[in-house]
Amino acid sequence: MKHIFSAAFKYSFPVLLGYPVIGFAFGLIMSDAGYPIWLTAAMSVLMYTGAGQYIAVGLFAAGASLWEAALVQLVVGARHIAYGLSMINRMPFSGLRKVYCIFGLTDETFALLSSLPEANSEILNVPGVKNPIPAGSMGSFMFLVTLLNQSYWVIGSLIGTAAGSLLPYNIEGISFAMTALFIVLMLEQIKKIHKPGIFIVSGISAILCVVFLPSRFSLLAAIAIALAINSILGRKKVLNEN
Repeated sequence: MKHIFSAAFKYSFPVLLGYPVIGFAFGLIMSDAGYPIWLTAAMSVLMYTGAGQYIAVGLFAAGASLWEAALVQLVVGARHIAYGLSMINRMPFSGLRKVYCIFGLTDETFALLSSLPEANSEILNVPGVKNPIPAGSMGSFMFLVTLLNQSYWVIGSLIGTAAGSLLPYNIEGISFAMTALFIVLMLEQIKKIHKPGIFIVSGISAILCVVFLPSRFSLLAAIAIALAINSILGRKKVLNEN
């Protein structure tokens, strides 16, 4: 188990470099809005949606109703439905560990877990991890990666809230930290899979939807358009190869 934990920690290291920082930023925003540290902890443990948590602070401040807040969070978090569905069959375990891993599929955790090799052999070589992992331990490995990532976020957000209540900060522009981390992980994904076309299509779709569609529809529309175009391109490639 010690080897699995060590491997999970090494594999989650890119997120360790980013999550405490953006969690810290979230904590500062919560503190600046006047919310207590226990609410920061509850949101980071039970909600744990990254961008959704940033948006929630603005909704609280704007006096949005519960139904309005729930609808906005549903739209913002809709991409996680696709994450969960695509990872269900790739998680070689069941029970509460699987439920938690699906709950913990943030953008960054999904980027890490989706890059893992399929569990189709007795020994698995995990990218960035020196020693191979037994296929039977892949469930524990994925669970620990997910748990470690959330712990980085929780610790960062609590430190941020505590610091914000003690020291004055200018938090203008600090919410961009989440976007910056996702860009770094996206670049790592491009380097690993060597298929930049998927990301180019997705990026163009996102830009066009933001420019031409209302903000409440742009995210879902961008996801749908990018998935449709990439699916069509992927099928054409398969047909050409056959």
